[in-house]
Amino acid sequence: MKPNNLKTKIFLDSGDPKETEEIKNLLGFLDGQTTNPSLIAKNPDALGKKFSKEEIASFYKDVVEKVNSIIPEGSISIEVYADKDSTSDVLLEEGRKMFSWIPNAHIKYPITKAGLEAAEKSVKEGIRLNMTLCFSQEQAAAVYSATSGGGNTYVSPFAGRWDDKGFNGMDLIKNILKMYENGDGHVKVLAASIRNMDHFLCSLAMGADIITAPFKILKEWADNGMQIPGPDYVYPKGELKEIPYQEISLDKPWQEYEILHEMTDAGLEKFSTDWNNLIA
Repeated sequence: MKPNNLKTKIFLDSGDPKETEEIKNLLGFLDGQTTNPSLIAKNPDALGKKFSKEEIASFYKDVVEKVNSIIPEGSISIEVYADKDSTSDVLLEEGRKMFSWIPNAHIKYPITKAGLEAAEKSVKEGIRLNMTLCFSQEQAAAVYSATSGGGNTYVSPFAGRWDDKGFNGMDLIKNILKMYENGDGHVKVLAASIRNMDHFLCSLAMGADIITAPFKILKEWADNGMQIPGPDYVYPKGELKEIPYQEISLDKPWQEYEILHEMTDAGLEKFSTDWNNLIA
């Protein structure tokens, strides 16, 4: 049963519908699910197999249709294939196609020049979005600007990957939430790359709009009684360095923000490599 004082939406980060079903049963609810090429590659039915491009697209569609049948009222994020050479036209074409797969899709584009161009056009067509691989406030500001007037957009800051670099990834989520307080609310902050229970509880404590977490984290939360941290919660950041808050205006054209980021490039390369490894 969903806790009465839970305001944050809870998503599962997975490419396996069996996990969807189990987590929904464990929690008694599930607000949505995020998928990406790496997660689809880990699906038990994909391990050790090779597909044609048509077959892997069909496999991905089958996965999200199964997830949709389990959480028909939830949001399901579907990621468009993208690499450093992808154009906005190609991303938009794939986004339109994937958006038609299920009635509750959010299409994931990377926060790159091509991704933001595709996003700007997508929101005008009523396509719901999840802008992924966010590693800076400037990128989040660009997402806000590119999708203005469209509504129903998520931005996914990746906490764990900043931790890997020795910085407190939870600061990025906190900073974007603070920056968006000056906005109109059309972009929701989806805390991603959640690696442990401290990440999860901190995201709840700071009021993230949405948290997406892997199966093991959500199971641990369920096993511990789905606790909601109180006002006295303190995140144990240890030796992680601070990511300082930046005063950034949200009213500039998205092209004027600094969107290039080496961690976005690295994430894009990983997703595309995992996807290409599935193709014969």
